[in-house]
Amino acid sequence: MSDSDSAAATERILVVDDDLPLRGLLQRYLQDNGFEVLTAADCKQAEQQLDRHHIAAIVLDLMLPGEDGLSFCRRLRGQGVDTPIIMLTARGDDIDRIVGLEIGADDYLAKPGNPRELLARIRAVLRRRGPSIVGAPQAELGVVAFGRCQVDHAARTLIRDGSSKRLTSGEYALLAVFLRHPRQNLSRDRLLSLARGREHEPFERSIDVTVSRLRRLIEDDPKHPRHLQTVWGSGYVFVPD
Repeated sequence: MSDSDSAAATERILVVDDDLPLRGLLQRYLQDNGFEVLTAADCKQAEQQLDRHHIAAIVLDLMLPGEDGLSFCRRLRGQGVDTPIIMLTARGDDIDRIVGLEIGADDYLAKPGNPRELLARIRAVLRRRGPSIVGAPQAELGVVAFGRCQVDHAARTLIRDGSSKRLTSGEYALLAVFLRHPRQNLSRDRLLSLARGREHEPFERSIDVTVSRLRRLIEDDPKHPRHLQTVWGSGYVFVPD
């Protein structure tokens, strides 16, 4: 079974905490209750997991070595990552809780907490988030230019050399991800996660087909792409001018 197939069968949770015993406890408990669980000891490891896998929700400790949980949450939201985040902290300070929610965390749980309560909160944020609308226009991005192309996000239109083409939902959703993450090596599973959210398809081949269509639209030579480049054995990277 491929990584994508397993993601379709079971919701995958990422637990980010530098407390090894607690991390192991939460991993076992959530696995016993039907989730697949990945873990990370810091934000760098968490980012690696996010790059490789489709994650349904993140359980994120506030106090971490290196980059802290608040900063990581803010950075993810700034990158357009809308994966539900539940923050954990040993602090009881209301200010931390309020700041965490203001920068985009979906829920907050004080440590030490009851794993059963965490399970309930994970299920609640997944229900609240619901499926995303694939290919919905992202007007806040405005018009983005690269090479001989312009992408009008409000109209979901690609303009090349003055000629305009309305993109399909799948084409636009994937191209918008590339434009939000320039020069980042994105695996197929990560692209599916960012483009389709919880409507994540179990077929990585769908990404290859859509990339091929986009190359025919934006590249001078689709067989030797300049902007949508293949990272062999990994995925794709968008290279602007």
